[in-house]
Amino acid sequence: MSLLTTTLSSIRATSQAAAQAALERQLALTKPPGSLGALEDLGVRLSAVAGACPPPIPARPAVAVFAGDHGVHARGVTPWPQEVTAQMVANMAEGGAAVNALARQVGASVTVVDVGVAGPCGSDGVLDCNVARGTADLSAGPAMTRGEVLAAIEVGISVADDLVDGGADLLVTGDMGIANTTPAAALVAALTGTTAEVVTGRGTGIDDATLALKTQVVAEAADRLRGAEPLDVLAGVGGLEHAALAGFLLAGAARRVPVLVDGLIAVSAALVAAALAPDAADHWVAGHRSAEPGASVGLDHLGLVPLLDMGLRLGEGSGAVLAIPLVQCAARVLDEMATFDAAGVTEK
Repeated sequence: MSLLTTTLSSIRATSQAAAQAALERQLALTKPPGSLGALEDLGVRLSAVAGACPPPIPARPAVAVFAGDHGVHARGVTPWPQEVTAQMVANMAEGGAAVNALARQVGASVTVVDVGVAGPCGSDGVLDCNVARGTADLSAGPAMTRGEVLAAIEVGISVADDLVDGGADLLVTGDMGIANTTPAAALVAALTGTTAEVVTGRGTGIDDATLALKTQVVAEAADRLRGAEPLDVLAGVGGLEHAALAGFLLAGAARRVPVLVDGLIAVSAALVAAALAPDAADHWVAGHRSAEPGASVGLDHLGLVPLLDMGLRLGEGSGAVLAIPLVQCAARVLDEMATFDAAGVTEK
């Protein structure tokens, strides 16, 4: 039995009993009902994932940044040179990227994984799980073989399992890959039935002419795959980091550990993962709403409401990392706030 098959068979629906207990506890805490807004909903979700109320307060959040390159880069969908992927991966491994600074602030670890970078990353701090030296050009045919897709998914599963086995109690998605918003937009378009014009954004800040080219590439690629099986869609237009993120998300659900989902790249991977295991999505929390339009389309399709909306579009896991304290606060409220009865406070 493959690692993917084993993981899928381990995913169960979240606990409705724990969710109900959390709802009832929210009503008993010393506050007007609903006054903590989305923080209350988040506490209920965390209880359902954990199967207990109150849920554990995450103390060891762990970010995994999956990196890959993309053959569609040759089409000119971004002005950034492809070698920046390997350079930024090395920068992350040395602790110099935005995700590292933000993770240090909130006490999260960062694991950097080469799952599909085209060239050497130049740092001993990178976890070498390279499946292929980048993908093929998705505009000319399938980006990956089925074998590459399955291998990359299993990289993501293995990384998540290792982090949880090492004590991680909140997983956070991260990504790096020049040109990766093009395959991400194609995944969103193909898996939600939305047009390329709606889901394709400016990525790293492309001009109008490049946006028009990128939108055309996304439209043609997505149209080939509408209605296809999720793994075929992933192989057709996805990236190796998208596949690894899908595995990472599935493994979190299988281990009953909440996963904070970052921006467009992670959302597009989550669409694949949810298509493979619908119950998995209830184990995920949307960290933020990316400025990339495809992210909002994907979140709506998944039924995930983002915790933050700050106009971020960096990737790396940066937006999801910012949401870690909110997850911790939601669990702490359920665990530490007094009830009306315990505090001797009169209810209305």
